Formats: sequence, C-alpha cells, structure tokens
Amino acid sequence: MIVLGIESSCDETGVALVDSAGAGVPRLLSHALHSQIAMHQAYGGVVPELASRDHIRRVLPLTEQVLADAGQTLKDIDVVAFTRGPGLAGALLVGAGVACSLAAALGKPVLGVHHLEGHLLSPFLSADPPEFAFVALLVSGGHTQLMRVDRVGSYELLGETIDDAAGEAFDKSAKLLGLPYPGGPHLARLALGGDAQAFKLPRPLLHSGDLDFSFSGLKTAVLTQAKKLGPVISEKDQADLAASTQAAIVEVLVKKSLKALAQTGLKRLVVAGGVGANTLLREQLNAACGQRGIRVHYPELNLCTDNGAMIALAAGMRLQAGMAQANTAYSFDVKPRWPLGLLPA
Repeated sequence: MIVLGIESSCDETGVALVDSAGAGVPRLLSHALHSQIAMHQAYGGVVPELASRDHIRRVLPLTEQVLADAGQTLKDIDVVAFTRGPGLAGALLVGAGVACSLAAALGKPVLGVHHLEGHLLSPFLSADPPEFAFVALLVSGGHTQLMRVDRVGSYELLGETIDDAAGEAFDKSAKLLGLPYPGGPHLARLALGGDAQAFKLPRPLLHSGDLDFSFSGLKTAVLTQAKKLGPVISEKDQADLAASTQAAIVEVLVKKSLKALAQTGLKRLVVAGGVGANTLLREQLNAACGQRGIRVHYPELNLCTDNGAMIALAAGMRLQAGMAQANTAYSFDVKPRWPLGLLPA
C-alpha cells in the first residue's frame, strides 16, 4: 500500500511516499521538503498568511518530485494522508485541500493525521527503529511532552509543559541574544564555544516531583542576565550565556525523561521533534541511558523537523493496526488545537 503524505502545519512543506505493505514497519520510498526559513527571517518569526501562500506554491511541485524520485505515478498511490492538526489554520487548510482534491481526482481514500503522532512515530523510519512499549520525549516547536506509548494509538500523557516549551525557550533566548530566526540552531552552534557554567540559570520544576515542564522562568532569567551584560554583549559573554541556557534546558529534559523511565519501568526511550536534533541533548541522553541499560531511539536528522514522511508513516501504521479508516467522502476540516490524547485508541 503506497501512502502519499502531505505536511503543511507551519513553515515547512513536506511531501513523501511510504510503502506500508505487509506487517512490517512502513518503508520510506522518497520525500521532499521546502523550508520557509529564509522568507520568515525578515519578520523574526512565522507570518501565517505568508506561510499559507507559500504552501500553495510548493505542494504540487514537491508531489511531482517525490513521485519521480520513487519511480511511481499518481495511479500507484493507494491512500493520500495529510496533517489535520495541530498547527496554523490557514496552512493546514492548504494541505487538507490539496490532499482531498487529489484523492477525489484519483478515486482514492484520504486520511487526516495528527502532527504530533507523526513526530512520535518518526523514529520507526530510522536505521534503528524502536519496539513498543516505550517512553517518548516529544520536543517539537511549541510542544514538550512525555508520553507512555504501548502501541499505535495508545498514548498516555505523563507530563507536559505548563508554559513555554523547550523549543520556544531555545528560540526566545536566542532572540534575546540577538541571534537570527530560527534561533534554536544558532544558539546551539554558538554554545559550542561557550562555558556552560559561566552563568547560573534556573532549572524550573526540576525537583517538582512530577513530570511537568516549565521554561518561561528560564527565558526571564536569560533576559535579566542579558540586560546586566549591557546593550552590547561581548562575543565571549554571548557564547557563555548561550551555553548556559542550553545546559539548563537539556538538564531538565534529561532528568525528567529518566524519571519517566523509572516510574514506568520501561527500558526504551524515543526522542522526537526538532529539539531532538540537538547534539548536547543526544549526548547526555545516550550517556545517562547507557549507564542504566536503556535504549534510546531518534529520527534520522533530516526527519527531526516537520516533514511529509512522518505523516505518511503515521497513516500507514494506523491503517496497518486497524486504528483508522481512510474515507472517500472528501469533505475535510482541520484542527489547529488538537490534543494527542483525543485521538481514537
């Protein structure tokens, strides 16, 4: 079964083909991605209307590209999947509209997919795919969550952020340091030349006794420290503050993940989402989990950000597990706010 996946929830247009034939893990045939980073940099963040318009321009050429790369044609597609939510309403509507129109023209069924479920399952496309059950650390954009995952569709929320997510903490702290959008990767690179012990920054909720997160206080602490350093921050202080900020975020993510593993008794951790590409996070998780005999799984680096492959994969795995029914009604809606826990199990 060939699944075409379309992702358009925010500022990346992703299209992919996945083969979910048989009982094994679906296989990625091809994928293509267009990032809108250059377009949004001038505004310091995503402009929703511009994002929607760019998705319209990109989605069909990307679809043609993945079909050509996989040696497939439109007639070979069995199911068309799209991101139904959460995300920017206008951006979601582009992907949903194209997917349903294409499916209707081909006489093929269509399936709306939860964006976070796509991230959650994305490590199954890696060279080292996980096995159920596992604890998942979801660190994607505005989401930071710990989940227990027993099978496809069976997700138990263990803890989540009560304010800013880890990705927001990276991006907002980077902006305070005068780094360009998107700030997270720039901050991580700058931190390589800094001293992580130079500034004492808070680790909010680190000892709260639960598995929830909070990063707004850290962002405020970075702002306070930046103001103390004056209007022009030296390169050394900038690197040190970047390193100290990254260390604070990573320490909270690592220790909360270890606590979730201890509470559940599970010996497998999956890390998914854009922040999952962070080198320091991977190093510290690998070291800490290795000492405890815990396996850690990540998506391939090129599948950490939003992409069509994870949408096609999630659709394929749900269909394989009998957890979803693709339909041919071709009417659609989108869900800009859609808690993962509301998915049918």
